[in-house]
Amino acid sequence: MAFKTLRLILGDQLNINHSWFSNTDENVFYLMAELRQETDYVKHHIQKVVAFFLSMRNFSSDLKAKNHNVIYFEISDENNPHDLEKLISQIIEKHEIAKFEYQLPDEYRLDEQLKAICEKLKIASEVYDSEHFYTSRLELKDFFDGKKMLLMENFYRMMRKKHDVLMRGETPVGNQWNFDHDNRLKYKGQVPIPDAKIFTKNVTDLLIQIEKSEVKTFGKIDEKNFVWPTSREECLEQLQYFCNSLLKHFGDYEDASHNDEKFLFHSRLSFAMNTKMLSPKEVVDTVVDYYFEHEDDITISQVEGFVRQILGWREYVRGIYWKEMPNYSKMNALENHNKLPDFYWTGNTKMNCMQKAISQSLEEAYAHHIQRLMIIGNFSLLTQMHPDEVDTWYLGVYIDAIEWVELPNTRGMSQYADGGILATKPYVSSGSYINKMSNYCTSCHYSVKDKFGEKACPFNTLYWNFLDEKKEYFAKNQRMAMMMNMLKKMDPEELYKIKVKANEIIDNLDNY
Repeated sequence: MAFKTLRLILGDQLNINHSWFSNTDENVFYLMAELRQETDYVKHHIQKVVAFFLSMRNFSSDLKAKNHNVIYFEISDENNPHDLEKLISQIIEKHEIAKFEYQLPDEYRLDEQLKAICEKLKIASEVYDSEHFYTSRLELKDFFDGKKMLLMENFYRMMRKKHDVLMRGETPVGNQWNFDHDNRLKYKGQVPIPDAKIFTKNVTDLLIQIEKSEVKTFGKIDEKNFVWPTSREECLEQLQYFCNSLLKHFGDYEDASHNDEKFLFHSRLSFAMNTKMLSPKEVVDTVVDYYFEHEDDITISQVEGFVRQILGWREYVRGIYWKEMPNYSKMNALENHNKLPDFYWTGNTKMNCMQKAISQSLEEAYAHHIQRLMIIGNFSLLTQMHPDEVDTWYLGVYIDAIEWVELPNTRGMSQYADGGILATKPYVSSGSYINKMSNYCTSCHYSVKDKFGEKACPFNTLYWNFLDEKKEYFAKNQRMAMMMNMLKKMDPEELYKIKVKANEIIDNLDNY
């Protein structure tokens, strides 16, 4: 009898260039499945579920076209057990499998589950790297061993040197490592923004399957015009489109937001990378090569800002995740306990910035990083939402949200619930920052210049209330020293009015 091997491929392991696929073997079976286990552990945006299933099905077709044996269970398959352990056991028994293999999962819960499954198996098992990231799981932990602060900038510079990205010998291209100060322009229509690249497809049949399977989702979808790239070919097209049409102005307006521009110059490649249809290295290499071919037309600040997000930040948050889990998912350093208001699920709020950012999230399953961090995340922290509530919303709403990347960004950077492991200060602001970086305030019901009047911008009131509520926690934080001093000097009567107004807002969020 032939020695048969079963290899599991998870929904975010769609790497066609993995060494597994370099040879075909009729005795190797690849297992893929659309599981209720994965659709139900958090309530997901419908576009996220559709995008994952479509991408998985396209990947399965690619494997079959290369003559690999693929066992695939769709969501509505009556033989689908919808549980990973039952699924693996079922296939091992049916096909008389002698060895089980899987790639390292990127979520802690799946890592633990697969280790537990393998311990119960009566056959041999082996785990492989996913061959996707620049770093190993514990490379960041080792890099910062013995150091008090986990500064991303230090890690980023090491990564630039190690992988020879935007380097000329030991010197960074442009003679400085970081051009963040050049990436803060407000978008006022200075340059036209090309239409977004879309990949129109009809997903009606898949939606029927999802609905029949009673998967609970939220958000909007145009079933006849689903626009996300869900194959490697489409993802490569998206990458090339970014280089040709958006890269030239990406860095300038990286931190901008605009009433009429949902995507600005952002690449929207995160879903392609987080499902592994594209590797971070090929994305970075493609963008850097394009820059060197067009140096006369593109400045280094545009490219460095993009490279920093992937080679620096993306690898950094993954390293934080594996260094700090499982405790990280329970951290609530600021002891925030409020619940999300209903408008996080509807977008019905009079605050224009929140209305735009949340409505876009519900309509597109996407918002760029400033909308996520300095609009929605900022408001969530100022209103002292429980980080569990915030995590669940972010993990469900965004098409690119997988826990390894969502959790450090949300619980760490956005909500400061880790007490400063990832960020040196909380990312909070009054309405003035939002007004500086967007045109949201010009058409808002509230006045960005008012602190506690009837139409005072809620961000203003909430900001000073937050600083006062958490002043003991931030007393020794040097990066908060200036704001703490301003708080101390504030007129007590004015602060009292602010706190009364802030508490009224927090108690009646769905009226704002």
